[in-house]
Amino acid sequence: MKAVTATLWAVAMLVGIKRSTSSDLIIDRSSKNLSSVPSDLPQAVEFLDLSCNHISQLRRGDFNNTPHLRFLNLSWNILEEIDPETFHLTPNLEDLDLSHNRLQNLSDQWYLLHTKNLQVLNLAFNVFLTMTLGSEFSTLVKLEGLVLGANNISMGDFKNIAGVKLLRLTLCLENGITYEEGSLKDVQAKRLQMALTKIQTMDSGLIADALLLFDEVELMDLTGGYDDLVKELSQKEKIQTSHLYLTNISITWAEITDFINATFQYSFTDLTISDVALWNPPQQDTNVRKTSNMRSFTAIRVVVMTFYFSQEAIYNFFINMPVESVAILETSIIHMTCPKSQSSIIQLDFSNCALSDTIFSTINSQETLECGNLGNLKNLTLTGNNLKSLQVLSQRVQYMQSLEHLDLSLNSLTYDSLVECVWPPNITHMNLSSNGLTHSVFKCLPNRTKILDLQNNQVSKVPTDLLQLDYLLTLNLGANRLLDLPVCNGFPTLHRLLLKANSLHAPSVSNLESCPHLKYLDASHNPFTCTCALRSFRGLGIKYERKNGNTGIQLMSWPRAYYCSYPEAFRNSTLQDFWIPEVSCNVELLAAAILVPAVVVIIAVVTMCHRLDVPWYIGMIWQWTKAKRRARSQQIRPEDMVGVEFHAFISYSQHDAEWVKNSLVPNLEGPAGGLHICHHEKDFVPGKTIVENIICCVEKSRRCVFVLSAHFVKSEWCHYELYFASHQHLSRGSDSVVLVLLEPLPQYLIPSKYYQLKNMMERHTYLEWPQDRAKHRLFWANLRAALQADLPNAPVRELEE
Repeated sequence: MKAVTATLWAVAMLVGIKRSTSSDLIIDRSSKNLSSVPSDLPQAVEFLDLSCNHISQLRRGDFNNTPHLRFLNLSWNILEEIDPETFHLTPNLEDLDLSHNRLQNLSDQWYLLHTKNLQVLNLAFNVFLTMTLGSEFSTLVKLEGLVLGANNISMGDFKNIAGVKLLRLTLCLENGITYEEGSLKDVQAKRLQMALTKIQTMDSGLIADALLLFDEVELMDLTGGYDDLVKELSQKEKIQTSHLYLTNISITWAEITDFINATFQYSFTDLTISDVALWNPPQQDTNVRKTSNMRSFTAIRVVVMTFYFSQEAIYNFFINMPVESVAILETSIIHMTCPKSQSSIIQLDFSNCALSDTIFSTINSQETLECGNLGNLKNLTLTGNNLKSLQVLSQRVQYMQSLEHLDLSLNSLTYDSLVECVWPPNITHMNLSSNGLTHSVFKCLPNRTKILDLQNNQVSKVPTDLLQLDYLLTLNLGANRLLDLPVCNGFPTLHRLLLKANSLHAPSVSNLESCPHLKYLDASHNPFTCTCALRSFRGLGIKYERKNGNTGIQLMSWPRAYYCSYPEAFRNSTLQDFWIPEVSCNVELLAAAILVPAVVVIIAVVTMCHRLDVPWYIGMIWQWTKAKRRARSQQIRPEDMVGVEFHAFISYSQHDAEWVKNSLVPNLEGPAGGLHICHHEKDFVPGKTIVENIICCVEKSRRCVFVLSAHFVKSEWCHYELYFASHQHLSRGSDSVVLVLLEPLPQYLIPSKYYQLKNMMERHTYLEWPQDRAKHRLFWANLRAALQADLPNAPVRELEE
């Protein structure tokens, strides 16, 4: 019973660890040579282990400082006395282990009056003479597990727990036990456990009452007496027990097969044997009954204690049982044979064994024969074995025409896609999790599969050329290597898609458009990259939230299990909290957001410039700047300036004379201008011909100013003046001619004989007379700057006047 105590304490410790990692919650003072309960226990302690010490007495006040205590282990001490008020201040106590002490009277456990929340109580292996429970036990209304031990069991011993509905009553019995038939009738428990330590002969009355009163009976620690048990069974007309357990037993092959064959003919529905040491295994086949009332047989952790035996004989016995369910778990079997005839077995479970790819097959003359006698099998579980080839496994089960559920998880399965798989036609549930399968597995699947579990494999993609799985409803691809959401072309009816813990960075939501029936998607615990590419996937969760789950795809575990892993600014933020404006992610929208304002500004600037004649001002300022720079930089030889008296000679049409006299000359010669201007009305010499005067004036002027208009190009004398000035232009440089456009002068209005004028207008920038009076000052400033020059021979204007 020490194993039971250790198990209960381990469970308690595990629960405690899950709840908190605080060291104050769990205190282990076992094997500390303590003689009393320590006084320095922290107030927060919930799990306290004081086992294997020398505590002989529990006094009032020992646990006053531990009001939260839930689990207390005081086993393997020398307790003789417990004060009735010991647990007065520990109302939360749920598990109390007082086994392996020196308590003497089960009718004197008054401390139990203060443990009304107790769920598990262990009083085994004390020195109780009788099993009589005191009235204080009736207060334990929440009790689920009770462990007791005494040499004498009499009628009425359990009357005080008649109102307590136990899940489990455990009786730890030894040799010399006295049992009065009917003593257990007051017990209400789902399972009766009897630890028959060192008992060679079972008490028939006890066994009879156990099988008559309890649905489940568990016989533990048996080392013999199996023949007596079979004999006792054969004498019973009525058996209430439906599930019989044999736990931690030592038994021979002959004894176990006789016992199993005997149970087949009784009303037991389930038989479970666990932690079995099996002696004297067979050398040849053992007969097994052909019919049975039993539904299931389970064997857990069976160890063969002899090395020389026939494995096939053992396998044949179990596989030919006339039951619906056979389970052999955590047992080192390396093969399982095929039934000799068509089997009635519906469910087989060989979890955590050592089975290989040869399972169910037979070698006959170097030819492998597949099993055809498991045609009624519906559920086959082979999890945790040494299976290697998925294609070979499909051959092993190909004749199991009724097979619906197949579990091949926790193996080393692979598929090389070189040979096609040959599955039976009715498999609907397939578990291939925790293997070494890649994306090629989609070419080796039963085509009627409805639920497919491929989690924890090596799948990096779902190929488009997979077998058509028209009935697939649930696909679990968690803990694989997927980089994106799969398309559903191969499984059009998919309802649930599980992609937890893959390598999804920015899933393409557009792939889900091929999944019209998809309702549930689990993409939690993936390394999401929170950039623009993730906005559509994030919108999937937000959209479902806003619609309150009525329509659309539900993101399972949203939002708590969806975190950003990159960039650093968003690391560990939930996708729900991550947000990037749409304008930052939409190229067209971003371009529009930049270009539209820019175009508007440009149009506004151009409009303003046009309305304010800004281009004209800029052009005039540029001309003024060029003129100033040219005046500073141009070097004119002194001999070239000999005889030059005027800054400019004005050439114009008589129709434009009024503007020249009233505007041009005053602004150039007046106080603002200070220039010496030559014009024919004032400076032509009488007596000379007009041509001679023109030539003379051009030669005496630094520059020639031509006032261009429609009348100018019609004047013959203007043409002469332009001709002579063009020759002067060759000798004095390109700046010797200044063109002033008094009015617009299109090229087509200029006669062909004025080709020189056309050339000048094409090569030289001319000044335009502005109609806006506000622009006149800038015009005159530009013109004066263009004509400015040092004239050593300039006449003194004041004297002449």
